Amino acid sequence: MPPETTTDRIAVHGIEMEVLRLGAGAPVLFLHGFHPARRDARFLELLGRRMQVIAPCHPGFGGTPRPKDFESVYDLLHLYGQLIETLGHPRVSLIGSSFGGWLAAELALRMPSRIDRLVLVDSLGIKVSGRETPDILDIFNLHPDKVRAATWHDPRHAPDYDAMEDEALIALHRGREALSLYGWHPYMHHPRLAYWLPAIKATTLVLWGASDGIVKPAYGKAMARLIPGAQFAQIAEAGHHPEIEQPDAFADHVTGFLSC
Repeated sequence: MPPETTTDRIAVHGIEMEVLRLGAGAPVLFLHGFHPARRDARFLELLGRRMQVIAPCHPGFGGTPRPKDFESVYDLLHLYGQLIETLGHPRVSLIGSSFGGWLAAELALRMPSRIDRLVLVDSLGIKVSGRETPDILDIFNLHPDKVRAATWHDPRHAPDYDAMEDEALIALHRGREALSLYGWHPYMHHPRLAYWLPAIKATTLVLWGASDGIVKPAYGKAMARLIPGAQFAQIAEAGHHPEIEQPDAFADHVTGFLSC
């Protein structure tokens, strides 16, 4: 029987965070990317069979409000540091996807004694090339068709905006607005994060969709090289969201890594 997924609310520094929970055992915090994890996501179910998964919505996404003037990665890192303290576990593992990977890497640097293992999935957060060479596709200023083609190996996995109810479209807009505030300038990275990645102590897996056009596998390999002892693996027939396009392969990689 698949694990039951519950939706909780956890108060952290006055913010009522919406959190998905499922499974039991060692706690794993999943930090989402451009969109919150869906309650019925298969990858969550697969992970929840082996571990306790805690998947919050960033402020401004899903059912988590974004307070006035809460608009930087700095705010998010302080919030998630306090969330980890609130969860009450001596150590947690982190999975960060896309934008959430940036947050996870920063948290691993800030809280080395509290982070057990680290999984970075098609992560943003660093500058690899020269100043004039974009490493991360500009999802805000390109035509949506180009963004869709770069995001998915199979575009049939892309959300159908025409089929969404008004409530879902409003939530999507709120999340996009919050993401632009958090990651607009400098675009989706911290200029000094690459310098500090070698200080990460957590055992790390860098996991990438082989067809990712938002941040290409070469970017992920560069990130893995900067983290001492990090493993790098690719998932075939997956773009920027391998957890969605190839949930079984994704769960196999993650559960194998976290359980070894």
